[in-house]
Amino acid sequence: MVDPDRLHKGAVVIIAAFDEVPAHQFVIHTVELDCITGIALTGPLAGAYGEPAIEMILGFHKDGLGS
Repeated sequence: MVDPDRLHKGAVVIIAAFDEVPAHQFVIHTVELDCITGIALTGPLAGAYGEPAIEMILGFHKDGLGS
């Protein structure tokens, strides 16, 4: 799990696979108590808004903005 203190607006993280959706990159817009909000950058949900739980974050993308 990622240290929640390192999460911030603009960081690009990797969200774990779920249901039929593979792991994908996600840019953070806000950090809430139990989730982040933002937009999927890759995969079948690319361009879609989401609110994944912080526990779904696998890590930071190496090319992330400000990560």
